[in-house]
Amino acid sequence: MIELSLAEIAEVVGGRLHNTDGTPRVTGSVEFDSRQLTPGGLFLALPGQKVDGHDFAAKAIESGAVAVLAAREVDAPAVIVPPLADGEAHERSVALTGDKDGAGAAVLAALGKLARHVVKTLSGDHLTVVGVTGSSGKTSTKDLIAQVLEPLGATIAPPGSFNNELGHPWTALRADATTRHLVLELSARGPGHIAELAAIAPPKIGVVLNVGTAHVGEFGSREGIAKTKGELVEALPEDGVAILNADDPLVAAMASRTKARVVFVGESPSAQVRAANVTLDDQARASFRLVTPVGEADVKLPLFGEHHVGNALSAAAVALELGASADDVAAWLSAVERRSARRMEVTTRADGVTVVNDSFNANPESMRAALKTLASMSEGRRSWAVLGVMGELGSDSVTAHDEIGRLVVRLNIKKLVVIGAEGSAAAPMHHGATQEGSWGEESMLVPDVEAAVALLHDQLRPQDVVLVKASKAAALWRVADALLSPESHERSNGGDA
Repeated sequence: MIELSLAEIAEVVGGRLHNTDGTPRVTGSVEFDSRQLTPGGLFLALPGQKVDGHDFAAKAIESGAVAVLAAREVDAPAVIVPPLADGEAHERSVALTGDKDGAGAAVLAALGKLARHVVKTLSGDHLTVVGVTGSSGKTSTKDLIAQVLEPLGATIAPPGSFNNELGHPWTALRADATTRHLVLELSARGPGHIAELAAIAPPKIGVVLNVGTAHVGEFGSREGIAKTKGELVEALPEDGVAILNADDPLVAAMASRTKARVVFVGESPSAQVRAANVTLDDQARASFRLVTPVGEADVKLPLFGEHHVGNALSAAAVALELGASADDVAAWLSAVERRSARRMEVTTRADGVTVVNDSFNANPESMRAALKTLASMSEGRRSWAVLGVMGELGSDSVTAHDEIGRLVVRLNIKKLVVIGAEGSAAAPMHHGATQEGSWGEESMLVPDVEAAVALLHDQLRPQDVVLVKASKAAALWRVADALLSPESHERSNGGDA
């Protein structure tokens, strides 16, 4: 963060000083976890479901914090933020922090004001803000954009999917006078959410990847999702750039909603930045010819899954706008790495069993992409899809889960393990699979993670390929962790349990 005195911070957030004259300066980072504080930092006192950050104020000062950003008086130097007006407390913020009285929402609102001030101070010729949204692929694309921008200058991007009212401003506050690129991921669970995040850190470049069915239960329809995702391009200035997926009609139509210049990406011949001659190797890693207005070059992505081609094109378009050549972009894309955990994380055990851990989250679009990747990776090997519930699909839930089960059969995946009791939201995947093909024991419905792990320990054979995927709440990462534990290796090789 740029250096600010406590008095300056109080003025920015509309707060008041407590136990301080306001002269101390914040020279470190803003942290909501007291364990991450470094000397000169500012501690964010957020109420939570289990603990209240206000109770850690004194400890934060002992750890080197200059002061605390708080909603009530604490036994430490602090900037006390004002309460939100009646009805102003954002329901989503209250749900995020877990508090009941709106204190957390008030602190988050102040955090947003502080981040807005820092970004405004740094913006112009100095800092370019890049915003990314879409129904799926946001985190992977954010990671790709960061990696192709880093050779062009100091770049800040959030860890993992830190894309809400807390993660968004927290990431923006990592920027300082040396930062040239701030890459932000914007999520939404309802209309207006992306507009609110974009107001905190106004983007110069906006990337919209796709419009799928993630959170359709909240939005009501894909058109409703598109309306909200398009808030990103509406926030762009006239001298900004909207990078839109030409292969998604709902995204391409957003060109009419922005004042910014539009760059289309995709495999469509109409895209200015496009992929030609896409091929996959035996590990489902894509190669393609990158075609751009300033030249062409070959890309060989080291990531697993054809769906990364579209993500890479968006990253390429951003880098080209910021001065990279086609050859540079191709070279940088060919050297990227997976940075966020539990997203197509591929590990091969000593016995040859390959575990594809894509368990961070799931929606119908990302589930289809992961299953297609599994099918490509497992040619000549026995494949397993270990799947759990896809959340927040509303009235489309049964149909969506049924379709995924049928797709498993059509892709010739050999085994399906669905985690969820009979009657659960995930169960239609199992029923869809059994109805699509003349399947008997190929599809199995198990009640919980422990049952799935026991089944896999019993039936996995060397060289099998296992995909693990579900919505975050299902915690299917525990299946992947169990399969990769030393004990699992011993079982597969006949060792003691």
